[in-house]
Formats: sequence, structure tokens, C-alpha cells
Amino acid sequence: MKKIIAVLMAAMMGLSLASCGGGSGAKMTMGTGGTSGTYYGYGGVLGQYIKNKAGINVTVVSTDGSKANIQGIDAGNYQLGTVQSDVMAYAWEGTRSFETEGKIDSFNVVAGLYAEAVQLVTMDPAIKTVADLKGKSVSIGAPGSGVYFNAIDVLTAAGLTEADINAQYQSFADSADALKDGKIDAAFIVAGPPTPAITELCTSNSAYLVPIDGEIADKLMADCPFYTVHTIPAGTYQGQVDDIKTVTVKATLIVSADAAEEDVYNLTAAIFDNAEAITAENAKGAELSIENATSGMTVPFHPGAAKYFAEKGVTVE
Repeated sequence: MKKIIAVLMAAMMGLSLASCGGGSGAKMTMGTGGTSGTYYGYGGVLGQYIKNKAGINVTVVSTDGSKANIQGIDAGNYQLGTVQSDVMAYAWEGTRSFETEGKIDSFNVVAGLYAEAVQLVTMDPAIKTVADLKGKSVSIGAPGSGVYFNAIDVLTAAGLTEADINAQYQSFADSADALKDGKIDAAFIVAGPPTPAITELCTSNSAYLVPIDGEIADKLMADCPFYTVHTIPAGTYQGQVDDIKTVTVKATLIVSADAAEEDVYNLTAAIFDNAEAITAENAKGAELSIENATSGMTVPFHPGAAKYFAEKGVTVE
């Protein structure tokens, strides 16, 4: 009987210690993207580290992406979400993708995660610059999508309008197929490189990326501060012998503004204090850095995240 009591007391003490060192025990649902996309896979890895290192029970769910995740947080269905930095800016301002719904400001930034480069891909040797798209058949993403607005921004910075091209409104996969079949001349694809659709094109066809740089990039960033410059290193795609300069938005982790400061501080630490281990599980972890996390954000950071970055020497809004 004494042995049984001793075992029970030890077990209870163990549970107590686990509770003291295991975080608040909060539960959060993280909205990501489609099951075949980077948001979902990477979100699953981040969720495990938040659970194991911060003691927050995270359930990762597949969603329709950025806009759905912002709306889900606003409705209280999600507490965390992965989004494009430009789409969250539209929500905060009540513009473009959120013009009908109006302003949504029930969320804050945790951190920028990785670059989602604006990639202009073509197989037409006559297309060397964005200006060369005039009169061409170009896929610019689904109407109202993040890709669509990215494409319009780039065209505008180059002095072109949607009417100056033969616009096609296609997904990544459909764009790749249309390029291979010669049905379009170029396509805008916004994703972290290497992007499978572009990798396939470059592997089996004479596809290449068109730079988005110089005055076009400068004007784009002046007009839309959520864009930053980005270099796609030589060798990212087969046949790519030079670095390609372009612009990027960021895959960003957001959180409900109502989340406890301590929880958000702990989940931020769980990610950035374990960047090396996360990279071993998902290559996008290599882009986890304090600089990437805090630059190019036009929406305020959650106080818990701001506290963590302040401890690392970076002050954010």
C-alpha cells in the first residue's frame, strides 16, 4: 500500500511539474491552405513545435488560404493563420480582396516566415522585360486573388494596364499546362521558389524567369510597402545560370488580437528558438530569421511577438 501511495504521489508531482513547465495549456486552431501546398505542410511543422515547446495545443486545418484564414480568425474559428503579407494589408485597410467585406483588424502579426516571390515565367524568347508583355497572352491568376493583384501591381509599375495584355485567369497548374501547350505567352506565379509548377516547366521545356527589378521594383515598393526585393539564386531552376531579381510578399503568421500576450510570446520563441530543427523538417525553415520576421510588415505585431523581438534587439510596431 505504501508503494502504491508513493507511486501515485510521484505521478501527481510529475503532472504538476509538467503543468508548471508546459505553458498555459491554451488551445489554438491554425488555418493554413490546401493539403498539397506549403502553408499546410509547413503549418503542421510549426504547430508541432508550438505544442511541444510552448505548451499550446495547436490544431492545424486545411483552408482556402489567406483570405479564409483572416475571416476565420475574425469569426473566432481560428486563432492562428498563415497568410500573404499583401492580403493581410488589404484586410487591414478594407481594400481590394476585402473591399466588399470591409476592414478586418481583429488580428496581429506574429512574424514573417518566408518569401513568396512574384515569378514571371515564359517560354517566349522575345519576352525579356515586363514591358515586353504588351500585346501578349498572360496568365494573371484568378480574379480577385492575391496573384491577380500582384500581377496588376507589377504591370502598373511597368506602365501597363490589364487592357494592354490578353489576360488569362488561371491557376498555377493551368498556367503551366497552357505555357507548355503554347496557349499563353507568360504567367505570373506567386510562391516560394523553387515552385513545383515552374520546376517542371524548366525541366522539360525552355522556360525561364523574367526579372522584376530596377525602376519597376522601386516604383512598386514605393506604392505598395508590403513588397520587398528578392533574389532567386542561380541554379534554383534547371537552366537558370544567373541570379534573378524580383519582388516578394511574405508568407506571414498571424494571430487573433485577443490571444494572451504570454501565449504569443511563447509560441514566437518556440518557432525562432528552434529554427535549425524546423529547417531539418521543412526547407522553408531556412528563411526563419529576425530580419525576415520583422521587415515588410504593414500590420501591427501582437504585443507578445513584439516582446520577443525586442529581446532580440529589434523594435516593431
